[in-house]
Amino acid sequence: MTTDSSPLLELKELDVSYGGIRAVRGLNLTVRRGELVALIGANGAGKSTTLRAICGLVGRAGGDILYDGHSIAGTPSYMLVRDGLVMVPEGRGIFGQLTIEENLAMGAYSRRDVEQIQRDTEHVLELFPRLRERLKQSAGTLSGGEQQMLAMGRAMLSRPRLLLLDEPSMGLAPIMVDRIFDVIQTIADEGVTILLIEQNARLALEVSHRGYVMESGRLILEGPSTQLLDDPKVRAAYLGEEEAV
Repeated sequence: MTTDSSPLLELKELDVSYGGIRAVRGLNLTVRRGELVALIGANGAGKSTTLRAICGLVGRAGGDILYDGHSIAGTPSYMLVRDGLVMVPEGRGIFGQLTIEENLAMGAYSRRDVEQIQRDTEHVLELFPRLRERLKQSAGTLSGGEQQMLAMGRAMLSRPRLLLLDEPSMGLAPIMVDRIFDVIQTIADEGVTILLIEQNARLALEVSHRGYVMESGRLILEGPSTQLLDDPKVRAAYLGEEEAV
């Protein structure tokens, strides 16, 4: 997918605090239209907090968040979803008592274009054939990988312009991780802009255009993903390789 040079998302000196702790410190980050950008770092680095702040689930202590050139600081989450900013949270957040079909319908709750919803639902079921086989099944009975498929499918029914993915491979078997990342690549190829947080740093950098490395609430490295994959510090800290002395 060819990217547009104009930014769809910009974080400018973003600060986020929990009580007296600054979880995110002076964060500057840009995602251009059509890009797949990875944000990697150790547990507790502030990655998920960053996504939650973008979505309006936690407040800012300072700085600004621009979406499509406009500040969205303080905008309610449901309004952001209507404008195409959609997150698949860590833990998936599906409705376990509802069927797969009902969960998917929840993704389109703010839409009124019935015929396009039907086409989009069909496309999701093409991406995730397992969901088609289980449409009437309660979502809570699905495996972890199937629940991740459902969470991503539900997000796609919101017609995202910017999709935020928080640890999509967490707790999944390797074969399911491969399937999920194949779909992430397909979604990106279809033109959806993606900001990806992922514990598997190698996989995240292999699939993305650019990457940022976060440590203790701050960005410490950024650049093309191929460059970060070759960086000795990244390889030692996040790819499980020893740094040359």
